[in-house]
Amino acid sequence: MIEQMEMYEREIRLFLSYLKDRGYSVETQKGYLHDLKHFLTSLDGKTIALVDKIDVMNYLSTLRERNTGPGYRNRSQSAIRLFFNVLKEFNVTPVNPALDIPKAKVAKNRVPTYLEKNYLDACTQLVNGKYQLRNITIIALMGYAGLRVSEIVKLNRVDFNPNASLLGVLGKGEKWRYIPIPKDLCDLLEKYLESRIRPKNKKDELAFFISQFGRRMSKRMVQTITDNMFTALIKEFPQLKGLKLSAHKLRHSFATYLLRNGADLRTVQELLGHEDISTTQIYTHVSDEAKQKAMQKIHLSLPF
Repeated sequence: MIEQMEMYEREIRLFLSYLKDRGYSVETQKGYLHDLKHFLTSLDGKTIALVDKIDVMNYLSTLRERNTGPGYRNRSQSAIRLFFNVLKEFNVTPVNPALDIPKAKVAKNRVPTYLEKNYLDACTQLVNGKYQLRNITIIALMGYAGLRVSEIVKLNRVDFNPNASLLGVLGKGEKWRYIPIPKDLCDLLEKYLESRIRPKNKKDELAFFISQFGRRMSKRMVQTITDNMFTALIKEFPQLKGLKLSAHKLRHSFATYLLRNGADLRTVQELLGHEDISTTQIYTHVSDEAKQKAMQKIHLSLPF
């Protein structure tokens, strides 16, 4: 395998440089490289220029025969397609052989775990400690503005415009979205900035959230803050025990709250920063529930 990888070393380095330049997370880089190397191994020394659609389809069929799940196969396919897109962009290869291959079907009947509004409100009430204001602000941005953990970490002070009540968020694929911030949340952000810890390093001066060590907040620290909050939440509301609660569930709760209050799916898509509206459609369980409630209010007047 090592010898085969040496054959594709130039292309792999180009792909990795592209991922780094476009701001892909370290986890995504590792995942894509892992999937790509497995695909390249399956080529048995075939040069990149000669790879065609059949090679990609054969590899995906092999994964299916090994009983890998559709999610894993789709991730592998995405890595291969992006790899050839990069090579095509830099004129290494004229075509992308993975471009028009349909993805594996993934079951769409899963309902995301979310918190009802009363539990979501309780989340900010149960945070305490020395860095209470900072931690409440982090949780509020996830639960009431739909930010991902990675977006919390990348947030800079200049991304918040209190005069316009607007927050710029750098999401997946280095794409910006702009979220109108309600007054209560805007006031909270301004209050937090007044007490923000002074960073120790010059490179962290722009960071919105600073850790107790004077550095830009890490993903692990944000997850620890939310985990501690969920522990307190379950202690206060034992009926929530058994739910798989995580930082991302605050984002689910935000989307659910929007739909229950009349927001259309396209608006929710833009506020969440989903590239494809099909990703947002996992929240349509809320619409179904609303339909049921609406129909239950209908009473018939019959002559018998």
